[in-house]
Amino acid sequence: MSFSSSLFRKELYNRATRSLLLSSTIRGRITTTQLQRTLSPFTIGQQGADASTTGVDLKEKQLAELKDSYLRCLADMENLRERTRREVEQTAQFAIQKFAKDLINTVDVLNLALSSVPAEVRNDTQNNPHLVGLYTGVSLTETDLLTTLKRHGVEQVNPLGEKFDPNIHEAVYQAKVPDKEPGVIFDVQKVGYTLFGRVIRPPQVGVVRDNEA
Repeated sequence: MSFSSSLFRKELYNRATRSLLLSSTIRGRITTTQLQRTLSPFTIGQQGADASTTGVDLKEKQLAELKDSYLRCLADMENLRERTRREVEQTAQFAIQKFAKDLINTVDVLNLALSSVPAEVRNDTQNNPHLVGLYTGVSLTETDLLTTLKRHGVEQVNPLGEKFDPNIHEAVYQAKVPDKEPGVIFDVQKVGYTLFGRVIRPPQVGVVRDNEA
């Protein structure tokens, strides 16, 4: 009986030990699972908040880029509108350039005719009344034509006494002139013309040469 009793006690001890280990394991699993379930809402909430913040930042960045592109587009359109307006205005202004050049040649012919009349007979109504009348008529015609040209932006350029500028003057010849500063225009062979400030025919001039040259 003593032997059987010892085996029984040993078996009971083994079963109790296994039961205790199993209970501990179960309790451990339950605790871990409960902990995961308890923490999971907070983890998901934090991830959602991070994702939401990232989405807002991205949208704000895209909105800023769209606004910048829109403003640049408006600026480009305004520049294009202004450039187009200036081009149209300049085209309208200089559309008569060729016609103006033809009229300038007519002015030259009239001026040549007036210059051919000696100064002493231009007012000699007693001996040359017909010539005086003709001279007066041609002079009035020239004056009226110049006034018309000026009204449309065409103006004469007579640079006598000015400093020679190769950008707007055409030097026909050079000569040494006493008491004159070198580079100064002392003679105008043919007057020039501008159309709204643009040179359409440079004046042909004589320039004082440097005395040392």
